[in-house]
Amino acid sequence: MTASTSPRRTAGPAEAGDLALARDGDGAAFGRLVAPLRRELHAHCYRMLGSSHDADDALQEALLRAWRGLGRFAERGSLRSWLYTVATRTCLDLVAAGGRRALPVDLGPSSERAVVGDAPLTEVAWLGPYDDAGLGAGPAAPEARYEQREAVELAFVAALQHLPGNQRAALLLFEVLGFTAAEIAEMMDTSTASVNSALARARRLVAERVPSRTQQRTLRELGDARLREVATGFATALERGDADALVALLAEDVTWSMPPLPHWYHGIGPVMDFATRIPLTTCGSWQHLPVRANGQLAVGSYLWDEAAGAHVSWSVNVLTMRGELVGEVTSFVGAEHLGLFGLPASLP
Repeated sequence: MTASTSPRRTAGPAEAGDLALARDGDGAAFGRLVAPLRRELHAHCYRMLGSSHDADDALQEALLRAWRGLGRFAERGSLRSWLYTVATRTCLDLVAAGGRRALPVDLGPSSERAVVGDAPLTEVAWLGPYDDAGLGAGPAAPEARYEQREAVELAFVAALQHLPGNQRAALLLFEVLGFTAAEIAEMMDTSTASVNSALARARRLVAERVPSRTQQRTLRELGDARLREVATGFATALERGDADALVALLAEDVTWSMPPLPHWYHGIGPVMDFATRIPLTTCGSWQHLPVRANGQLAVGSYLWDEAAGAHVSWSVNVLTMRGELVGEVTSFVGAEHLGLFGLPASLP
């Protein structure tokens, strides 16, 4: 791990010079200071908030606060630590104002049969997918427990949403970013004892909700060839309406959910009843593009639109692997999700 990713690194001469210029009102110097940290700060905001769009807003607000308050930055700590302090407090304000984000599995039991005409539930704040491009494969600091991509996996981010804001922040700062309890206490303006208490509670809940085997470990063991085979097989089965090919990819206890649609399905019987009655037969013609989301295998779906004369963006399907088979399909329905990954709005 390079020194540049350590929470406690000291400023080099170039950074110190830009810091002096930024304090004198040089916006370009401030931009140079924060540019190397933008990606990881954005990922931190997503983990806190469960939404890429909210993370965009939070990071913009945090950097504005940091720019306005740069004169209060005490150089006894690193600029990175201070920016994480500002970003965390910004996210905590948003968590307090907006609550937590959910997946369909949080709302009620699964459906045994396909729900035809399922309508979006707009009053729920839904968890969204995340473009993990640019995130490092390893930990953000030597002291961190989680790899950076482990910490954006759907199960982990969904579990975080069940934590109060202070526990969410403490867990991320300690386990994902490698800050000490004492540093976190200063960042959150609380005591070390309170941080340790928040950490203990957060760890218990995460242990209950997050599988012990991470997707990163599973994906490494499967290898690129098998992952391409699964992604291509999933896409081809939908495009051809091939139920047998789809069944061959799915685990017996597979789940399929489609936020913002509230109903979800658990088990090969209900999942295939849904698949055969809706996406495989009645939706129309599909096309797909491969993508990576939340550190996991994913496929972007496009559905034929007669008026547009093209396949238009429909959903990002994040696949959670359980061994060789797909254990969960989370289809984030909405054209706005594909735009997050730089995918085109339509396919000819």
